[in-house]
Amino acid sequence: MTRLFNDPADFADEMVDGFVAANRAWVRKVHGGVARATTSPEGTVALVVGGGSGHYPAFGGLVGHGLAAGAAMGNLFASPSAQQVTAVAKASEHGAGVLLSYGNYAGDVLNFDAAARALTEAGIAVRTVRVTDDVASAPAAEAHKRRGIAGDLCVFKVAGAAAEQGRTLDDVTAVAERANDRTRSFGVAFSGCSLPGADEPLFTVPEGRMAIGMGIHGERGIDEADVPTADGLADLLVDKLLTEVPDGVTTDGARVVPILNGLGSVKYEELFVVFNAVQRKLADAGVVIVEPEVGELVTSFDMAGVSLTLFWLDDELEQLWAAPADSPAFRKGGAVPQERLPEHVLTADVQAPVTPGTPESQESARVVAAAITAIRTTIDQHADELGRIDAVAGDGDHGIGMQRGSTAADAAAGDAADRGAGAGSVLAIAGDAWSDKAGGTSGAIWGAALEALGRVLGDDSRPTAATVQSAVHAAADAVLAFGAVPGDKTMVDALVPFDEVLTARVGAGDDLVTAWAAASAAASTAADATAALLPRMGRARTHGEDAVGTPDAGAVSFALITAAVLSTIAVPA
Repeated sequence: MTRLFNDPADFADEMVDGFVAANRAWVRKVHGGVARATTSPEGTVALVVGGGSGHYPAFGGLVGHGLAAGAAMGNLFASPSAQQVTAVAKASEHGAGVLLSYGNYAGDVLNFDAAARALTEAGIAVRTVRVTDDVASAPAAEAHKRRGIAGDLCVFKVAGAAAEQGRTLDDVTAVAERANDRTRSFGVAFSGCSLPGADEPLFTVPEGRMAIGMGIHGERGIDEADVPTADGLADLLVDKLLTEVPDGVTTDGARVVPILNGLGSVKYEELFVVFNAVQRKLADAGVVIVEPEVGELVTSFDMAGVSLTLFWLDDELEQLWAAPADSPAFRKGGAVPQERLPEHVLTADVQAPVTPGTPESQESARVVAAAITAIRTTIDQHADELGRIDAVAGDGDHGIGMQRGSTAADAAAGDAADRGAGAGSVLAIAGDAWSDKAGGTSGAIWGAALEALGRVLGDDSRPTAATVQSAVHAAADAVLAFGAVPGDKTMVDALVPFDEVLTARVGAGDDLVTAWAAASAAASTAADATAALLPRMGRARTHGEDAVGTPDAGAVSFALITAAVLSTIAVPA
């Protein structure tokens, strides 16, 4: 279990602060993560990596010369928000564009893609390479659906080396794509991991057994077996990966980088015993081993587990793999002297400006801020129950994720209102904060919803009932754009009835409070009705039968939020 923490909600932030304090020679803290503390020549492509925290040395430990220019660091096991990725990329880029690279998980895809759009709109050239090395997560014919695990290192290393050579963005991207195509990983877990403050592990494995193909967040594997000997584990890992040799490659004489990765609590000595058998078995297959790695490279807190990665080289990839690299957690070759950034850059802390609202909009902004405070209070009261509901078929983090998001949104909204922002800006700033701190898919969804509300309300006037209804409809469209539809057992199942009833009642002439009350009641009824549904979206869909009989946590939290807002609405019809 994770033993050393203060407030679990502050763990990720405090971890980043401590990491930066211990590694100032390599990294500096920026909004959303870390960037290099050293200079890079103008015209250098910036490799920006990232993902949830809890996997060190991925991702911040891989920032430095010959590797990443920056890392977006989300909350524990939650993807960084689009705002975090965008901010890290802007702090890291040097005029030649940005390559975003990360493991292929739904929340990461959603947020990194949104960041890519924001960067493109800002005039920064962007490319993306998703790492898809986990052979257990999808068949070879659907390799684009596979997860990214320890193969991240192979892709990041060669892309960073190519960028360091001054290559173009398209060249660096092509190298990263080829590395991903030639990387395969397979892993096992002997026990689960525990997040800070949790009484129980995120998942469990029966004593004396191992889960084969389990993901680094507890995603279900493909089989279960007795724990073997070290040689037996080496046989399992190597045999599986040799069935997936990249197209055009034969094992006899092939040059391969093997990476034996510990997932958190398997000791280095154990890894070396396993690697001894791995290297023998690869040699027997005719493989030539090149600069292997053994150790903790992509972890999962205190999970007891091991993965093996095979990176099948060509001449160019081998040269890039061997190129010098110098980061807090990964070094290769001789040290390359680096010049530190000026002190004012290293210590910069810029507060985002606000758009002043008209007096009428500033008055409405205070109502908006009060509503968000009510939302935070409600979520605090129900966080444990929301987590319990989510744990039935999901990963149990919905309550704490909503708590992080609403707490951050409340603080940001209050600060923006105090600085004279209008109602629209307060909502947009709150949405940024919610998405930023909650991370993951739900953080992105709530961030998009609040941004849409704010965009329609604006900063110029006191919103009418019709304006609020239009803003809610825009928020519903923003959420629906993520792909869920009614019947999928998601937040959408409560959101759509809320939107429809609010639209109908405002259209019939009801004042806002009356219309909102009717819509909130409809959302609550619809949320309860999700208990009968089988999930078709998100992680829960893989074992959705467990969820039948329990309502969807996202729908329940949405209904609770609409009820919380009701008492704070003070805008005349």
